Amino acid sequence: MARECNIDAKGKFLRLVGGSISLTMAFIAVGLLYFSILPTNWLTVSSTIGLFGGGALGIYEGWSGWCIARAMGIWTPI
Repeated sequence: MARECNIDAKGKFLRLVGGSISLTMAFIAVGLLYFSILPTNWLTVSSTIGLFGGGALGIYEGWSGWCIARAMGIWTPI
């Protein structure tokens, strides 16, 4: 089943920007964890993984024009 574009240009732009910011913050968090500036515990590690996953998903959605939330029937206001 082919995915169809279900977001407009404004939604694509916002997803790309949000994903890029999230991915940048994830790289900063990894650096802070590596240099032991942040404590290494389950909360910081899981938050960093979440930033990576969310950022990658946002960039993919913005690039492809396909939103997983809209595909599930959830209305997004953008």
